[in-house]
Amino acid sequence: MKITALVENTSCDPDLGAEHGLSLYIETRRQKILFDMGQTDLFVSNAERLGINLSEVDLAVLSHGHYDHGGGLRRFLEINKRATVYLSRYAFEAHYNGTEKYIGLDLSLEGNRRLEFTDDTKLIDNGLTLYSCNNSPKTISLGSFGLNAVIDGECLPDDFRHEQYLLIEEDGKSVLISGCSHKGILNIVEWFKPDILVGGFHFSKLPLDEALVRYAKYLDSFQTAFYTCHCTGMAQYEFMKTYMERLYYLSAGQSIAV
Repeated sequence: MKITALVENTSCDPDLGAEHGLSLYIETRRQKILFDMGQTDLFVSNAERLGINLSEVDLAVLSHGHYDHGGGLRRFLEINKRATVYLSRYAFEAHYNGTEKYIGLDLSLEGNRRLEFTDDTKLIDNGLTLYSCNNSPKTISLGSFGLNAVIDGECLPDDFRHEQYLLIEEDGKSVLISGCSHKGILNIVEWFKPDILVGGFHFSKLPLDEALVRYAKYLDSFQTAFYTCHCTGMAQYEFMKTYMERLYYLSAGQSIAV
């Protein structure tokens, strides 16, 4: 299995662009997968520079309904004529940062026939499953960080029911792919206990204090290798790395071989 960051907040190569967003290209033994599409069509030009043909992608996953992960959805549907895109049935709810800044998806795409809406669990293929974990117990909650969703006409703190996680099981290893881990990275690693977890921690707004030390030590108590990115925050990553043996950063252009 090979996982390549097409788009991330940082880039390891001056020829590859960076933006606040995330897009990962994953090759398993059976499938070519696109996980998230970043904020713009940058993931396309970066893929071309990396020699990756997105028209050959077999399936795509949208982790949740925010613009920095699904902003490139229209462009992907244009350049790839066959892949099904799996996303939560709640992904097209209106999402806001605060009450004024819309951070949701392009609502005109909601009726596209290549979108397949998922519920709590979706088995895509052998060793390839999506989970929402909406009913799973939480060890800790850090709140909604000021993010809101319009549900039944009312603007409420986002419970992130539109977020889902991709579990890949291959060659005796389990790899979990998460976009932003809004439901709590501490909860997510407890639910799955994967060998490898790739994704953001959503810690970028947290202070570098004793609470973050506790979070880092808790994550390090699992036998999981963490490849983090995007919404973790570089300062938070550097701080946590002091307390974690298996914490790595994944920038645009970098790959993980599993």
